[in-house]
Amino acid sequence: MTLEAGRLIAARLDHCRGVVLKSLVMATTRVILDGLAFPEGPRWRDGVLWFSDMHAQRVMTVDANGRSTVVVEVPNDPSGLGWLPDGRLLVVSMRDRKLLRLDPQGLVEHADLSGIATFHCNDMVVDARGRAYVGNFGADFQGGSEMVPAKLALVDPDGRVRVVAEDLMFPNGSVITPDGKTLIVGESFAARMTAFDIAGDGSLSNRRVWAQLENALPDGCCLDAEGAIWVASPLSGEVLRVHEGGRVSQRIKVETQAIACMLGGADRKTLFILTAGTLIPEEAAERRDGRIEAVEVDVPGAGLP
Repeated sequence: MTLEAGRLIAARLDHCRGVVLKSLVMATTRVILDGLAFPEGPRWRDGVLWFSDMHAQRVMTVDANGRSTVVVEVPNDPSGLGWLPDGRLLVVSMRDRKLLRLDPQGLVEHADLSGIATFHCNDMVVDARGRAYVGNFGADFQGGSEMVPAKLALVDPDGRVRVVAEDLMFPNGSVITPDGKTLIVGESFAARMTAFDIAGDGSLSNRRVWAQLENALPDGCCLDAEGAIWVASPLSGEVLRVHEGGRVSQRIKVETQAIACMLGGADRKTLFILTAGTLIPEEAAERRDGRIEAVEVDVPGAGLP
């Protein structure tokens, strides 16, 4: 998130925290990995957690014992992650508005999103066919631009790009239901989760509010087997288990700011929470107080990512 974007929503922080603490369900997280700049885009695959250390310009993995590996460097800041059916990694490259693919010889351009994204690209979810739904900020808030709606891009496996939704207020973390028929995307600046029906060709229709959130601005998220979504809310410093319609059944507080979350582990009942002390890129790169935290939950993960 940009400097000005952080400032725009920081005004709500104190109020959010005051409301949240009244209804908090406490749980103690354990630290899996620390010393990160700004962890984002967590995905569970092949027995490890994959994530982007965005402001350190690298994609990494970490196992349950905290052993980490740098997979690839991404100079223009990595964000959302996913995979093609043949196992090749897809990485959102934020500042140059591209979707990259990790081939055996290294990173190559999979798609150019600059014709759709009106500012930095960010999170993404990739379906079982390798189609990638990619969001973007909408405008250069750091440069003083007003908040404007953004378009959601769909990248087909062959790299073709098209617009599948418009007028989204900072489309961010997204999930796809296990049947592959519904996409749910968090609109950070509208404080809501928005659902779409997915057609056979990947097109979206039947837009509707899946959940309107109170005192929370949604960021990275994941789906569980009961159809609830764990949503990170950075400025209220928590993750929420949200049900369709907006009911919140559980909240887990963290010490700093919750950026994203992912259900993984052997039984997919470990909720990994990615945290950082600031949303401002320059400060995050200098402070290196980002963490991967974890806590056990009752319902396993489901769907994508």
